Amino acid sequence: MKKAGIKASEIAGQAMIWMLLLAALFVSSIPFIFMITNSFEEFSYVLPNPPRIFPTRLDFSAYEYIISRSDFPTAVKNSVINTFGTVGFAVFISMLSAYGFARIKFKGREVLFRIYLLTLMVPGFLNIIPQFVVLKSLAIPGFPDGLVGTRPGLMLIYIATGVCGHTFFLRNFFRNLPDALSESALIDGGGHGVIFFRIMLPLSTPAIGTMSIFAIQGMWEEYFTAKVIVGAQESMLTIPLLLQRLNGQHATRWEWVFACSLMALLPIVILFVVFHKKLVVGGLTSGSVKE
Repeated sequence: MKKAGIKASEIAGQAMIWMLLLAALFVSSIPFIFMITNSFEEFSYVLPNPPRIFPTRLDFSAYEYIISRSDFPTAVKNSVINTFGTVGFAVFISMLSAYGFARIKFKGREVLFRIYLLTLMVPGFLNIIPQFVVLKSLAIPGFPDGLVGTRPGLMLIYIATGVCGHTFFLRNFFRNLPDALSESALIDGGGHGVIFFRIMLPLSTPAIGTMSIFAIQGMWEEYFTAKVIVGAQESMLTIPLLLQRLNGQHATRWEWVFACSLMALLPIVILFVVFHKKLVVGGLTSGSVKE
């Protein structure tokens, strides 16, 4: 009877937890559902009152308007180039940096890593003025007036600001890998290049994949830095900047905003669905070394 009572209480507790989780899911999903359903409506610059959860019709005119805009292809192209170019460089640099901090002992390693951590504690909007000034002063061949308003300038900021956080994430993963794996390579005459590319890199694929997915999401949705650095350049328009343009000064066609927001969100959702199995998993090195 005692065991039955304990089992019944456990079932009741689990049921209560699931009810709370489902209630939280429902509440948090309401804004998203509202955005989806109202993207098929047509508003005269005013949202319905009371809000509509279910659409009164199924009209794709808002999506057709967004796709037919002359600046939409430019925004998509720039977002794709900026996002994947930035993430590619940032991830590669971060992998090397994280390996160095985790596996190579050098003078000042901990101090330098604390400086990395310090940069993560500074809000991004406080850095934008120094970043703007630095880019303005970088007169290099091909860009005599500096890198403000250029793609290399924007990507340089993205890479520089992303490396520290990515390094912090990957460093912990590299440190948790067994030391015996790298020691065996050293005994066989391999250097750090062999250890990194032949041993550490294959084992860290799940961590790198996880970090890359979140990095892509962050770069794809980034607005503030792009607005300051390239916002005045029509050819450098990105999807977040295009979305901001849809908000009128005095009135807004909300079905356009909702449709553009969903179209911007769709690639990230597809990315998570396709690569969700690449997220960090444990036990990859189980049995790789003898106890």
